[in-house]
Amino acid sequence: MIREDRDAALADLPRWRFDEAQGGIAATFIFPDFAAAFAFMTRAALHAERVDHHPDWRNVWNKVEILLTTHDAGGVTHKDIDFARTLEGFLLGSGPAA
Repeated sequence: MIREDRDAALADLPRWRFDEAQGGIAATFIFPDFAAAFAFMTRAALHAERVDHHPDWRNVWNKVEILLTTHDAGGVTHKDIDFARTLEGFLLGSGPAA
């Protein structure tokens, strides 16, 4: 994905930013507690299996940090942007069911 397309897509995803060092897009999600964070991660994991595209992530109590990159393409692709949009949809109560 060219930089201009990536930046235009990220303009619609304000929580997400390009992480040059890791070659992907990154976001941090904060939840009321561990159970809510884990529920979000479960939905994300089930979606990842469906689309065969898996995030790099870290969870500490109520915080989930996610990095999306398409390793075999060497950077950010439409798969990553679509995944980020799906995750945002989960927070708004839309997106694929778990």
